[in-house]
Amino acid sequence: MHFTFTPTAIDRLAPEVVGTGIQLRLLYDTEGCGCVMNGVPTLQLIDTPFFGDAQGTGDPYPVWYEPNYEVFFEPRLKIDYNPSRNAFVLKSDNQTYTTNLRLLKS
Repeated sequence: MHFTFTPTAIDRLAPEVVGTGIQLRLLYDTEGCGCVMNGVPTLQLIDTPFFGDAQGTGDPYPVWYEPNYEVFFEPRLKIDYNPSRNAFVLKSDNQTYTTNLRLLKS
């Protein structure tokens, strides 16, 4: 998977990521959803990747993800940030996955 970040998302994530050793992970949270098809994408800040994670390429940040859930996303994703809503947006050229992508600090 490839992740592109908009300038507003880059600016918002820079204090969390640049020079800190913290990495990004796309978490597909299925806890309490009842079905894996109803998972909720979340952007997670991590110290180290989880066992079995794969690293997607990114512009400018690479993103770790769990390969089992790759099927729910397109190969090229864009992460945007809406400052007026204080919310990240996960989308592709064909669809919007969420306009409220949470940033989870582990």
